[in-house]
Amino acid sequence: MPEGHTIHRLAAAFDAGFAGQRVRLSSPQGRFETEARRLDGQVLLDVEAVGKHLLLALGPEANLDPLAGSPAVSFVHVHLGLYGSWTFAGDEGFAAAHAIGAPRRRVGETEHAVDDGDAEAGDWRRIVPRETVRLRITGAHGLADLTGPTACEVYDAEQRAALLARLGPDPLRADADPERLFDRVRRSRTGIGALLMNQDVIAGVGNIYRAEALFRARLDPFVPGRDLSRGMVEGIWEDLVPLLAYGARTGRIVTTEPEHRDIEARIIERSRGTRQNGDEDPGVVPREKSFYVYHRHTLPCRLCGTIVRSADVAGRTVFWCPRCQSVRTRRAPWSREHDASAWAYAD
Repeated sequence: MPEGHTIHRLAAAFDAGFAGQRVRLSSPQGRFETEARRLDGQVLLDVEAVGKHLLLALGPEANLDPLAGSPAVSFVHVHLGLYGSWTFAGDEGFAAAHAIGAPRRRVGETEHAVDDGDAEAGDWRRIVPRETVRLRITGAHGLADLTGPTACEVYDAEQRAALLARLGPDPLRADADPERLFDRVRRSRTGIGALLMNQDVIAGVGNIYRAEALFRARLDPFVPGRDLSRGMVEGIWEDLVPLLAYGARTGRIVTTEPEHRDIEARIIERSRGTRQNGDEDPGVVPREKSFYVYHRHTLPCRLCGTIVRSADVAGRTVFWCPRCQSVRTRRAPWSREHDASAWAYAD
């Protein structure tokens, strides 16, 4: 399932490719046909990402304020889930002509060129949509096809507001209120590893960021939230903000410090591997050097040499180092600026 940085990249792609334009909507698959027909020809007023949710604001006129609560404004709400993806094609430079999503066989974000075998001389206007396309959006300079989403529906202003009110703070949003996270975590008996995957507690954090943020904080994933100090929870938030911002900017999740990347540079791949945007580029940090514990179970910790462990938590696998991540109570020392000894590698 895509993590939050991916959805913010999607929002940026839509903003660059369609914002302010009258767009055509269709549903080749037919499951969104009534809604697409009603919104066809409207103006894309705004694009919004919150956690793992994408909201496309559409209205009949370009001068409408999408956040003013006008009944004329509708929001196409999309949650990609495990199988969903958006594929873009268009003129040169349009949305970088890539695909963003999370096929089940991959983790994180993958980008690749659109299969334009049905197009003459690469003309995107002649690309025939696949039968699985739930929603096609076409603008003046390109198109976007949505396949396999968990949710594709139309919201009104009240439903949009209810969604934002339900979700926890998103580290990539300027209006995020981390106090909601601090309060929820410190009142909960649930382990911090499960809390970080709860989108009502914090929006946009997925399995990779969960595992890596807890390692970087030296926190045991099973310690109850109420046993953590405010400083510990603040530290997790303050670490996630730049980590997700880097992911939104580059399309890659990289949590390792440069001096640790060549230590035990291995990862336990699944059949198709943990894929990230730009894996074919020799200039990027390779995935086997990108993580401290994610998919490194049974391998030595990069810092202390202890074997990394894994366990199921709330239906997802959490990875941790039992030696490095030993902080269990608010009485244990923690500093956002880890000292040199804490980051030293022990043979």
